[in-house]
Amino acid sequence: MTGRGLRVLAAAVPVALVLSACGGGDSGGGADGPLVFWTIEDTADRVRAQERLLAAFTEKTGIETKVVAVAENQLTTVLTSAAASGELPDVIGSISLPIMSQLRTDDLLDTDAAGQVVAALGTETFAAQSLELTREGDTQLVVPSDGWAQLLFYRKDLFAQAGLQPPTTYDAIRQAAERLDQGDVAGIAASTTPADVFTHQTFEHLALANGCALVGDDGQAALHSPECVGAFQFYTDLVGKHSTAGNQDVDTTRATYFAGRSAMVIWSSYLLDELAGLRADALPTCPECQADPSFLAKNTGVVAALSGPAGGEPTTFGETASFAVLKDAATEDAKKLVEHLMTDGYRDWLAIAPEGKVPVRAGTKDNPEQYVEMWRGLDVGVDTKAPLSKFYDAETLRVVQESPRSFSRWGFTQGKAELAGAVAGQLVVPKALAEVLNGGGDAAGAARKASEQASVIAQELGE
Repeated sequence: MTGRGLRVLAAAVPVALVLSACGGGDSGGGADGPLVFWTIEDTADRVRAQERLLAAFTEKTGIETKVVAVAENQLTTVLTSAAASGELPDVIGSISLPIMSQLRTDDLLDTDAAGQVVAALGTETFAAQSLELTREGDTQLVVPSDGWAQLLFYRKDLFAQAGLQPPTTYDAIRQAAERLDQGDVAGIAASTTPADVFTHQTFEHLALANGCALVGDDGQAALHSPECVGAFQFYTDLVGKHSTAGNQDVDTTRATYFAGRSAMVIWSSYLLDELAGLRADALPTCPECQADPSFLAKNTGVVAALSGPAGGEPTTFGETASFAVLKDAATEDAKKLVEHLMTDGYRDWLAIAPEGKVPVRAGTKDNPEQYVEMWRGLDVGVDTKAPLSKFYDAETLRVVQESPRSFSRWGFTQGKAELAGAVAGQLVVPKALAEVLNGGGDAAGAARKASEQASVIAQELGE
């Protein structure tokens, strides 16, 4: 993978736009030209899929469109340039929560349009958490479209042989890691590399489960709280005693699990197609996989929402992607496009990458399960295509499709999205974890240091 499922938390370098048109014109849509749709789904096959999707919208409505693909880590810079030249798009697709926050800070969002689209589609048809994460107070900032979850994948066969319950809690995870850590098999594979945002995402997933928040009720950094100290202690004990030696990252954790050398791994839902043997450059290599490439998929269960001893409702670290309507857009046409992508075009939008585009809109008012039922039958994979339902049982797919209902993120519902992005982008937590794992401190000290650094960042941001 090299970042499938990892969403950028800050962007920075210059860029040249990749253009592909479904109509003519150079800037925002309406009477002066086509409706301009920017997307960060920028690989060639995904751009072609979006061209077809927007062409269908044009055929249906007569509204001309143009697709502009931009690499996600370059979007902020491109937006700045486009705003200065008066060439902003009408709609941006698949934006992450941090990018949404930046667009809000820069006052580029048409929030009235977003709110009207969500209301027209029916707020009750969306996962409540997807709306909560994309609101500021009572203002709907964007239209949430899909998401990917951080998941705990586990070997159902090994768990069954050991008489273990699914790893849904700190205690169950710890017990399984201890029991199954034997011989060439580690209890769990989890990221520890201090220079990798994946380590932050993995930790935040477990920290949220224990009620660990980036900031407290007073708006101040709270990574030194008892809940966060408990999360630091759990994480460092777990990976220090029952994971593979050395720094682990997004590639090595996957490789370890694919080789059958760990009983659990924490990874995003983007692992689902690779685990099924559908991607040639990331194939499972376990001994049993030689005869049956789908062996691991068939013997893997997943857990989304986790609980710690100090936590409340079970939670999942998840990224919610959205459609943003920008200010000065051809508003009525832009709203029609977003509504189309969330209704008649929703199947084809999700089909771009079903393993990483879990619908946050389960269905319609009249058919509440329409879209999740459709999602289960979509083809996934890169070199080989097949539906997820061919490899995973109904319970596994249910956990994945319901994961958006338990999504949570540090800072976003507390008005601290910019701080959350900066803390993640500056790798505050991974560096603190590394000190403990390398024998340079303890969990309480690491939590305190991370909290102090978060406070400094908050001051620099003027928060």
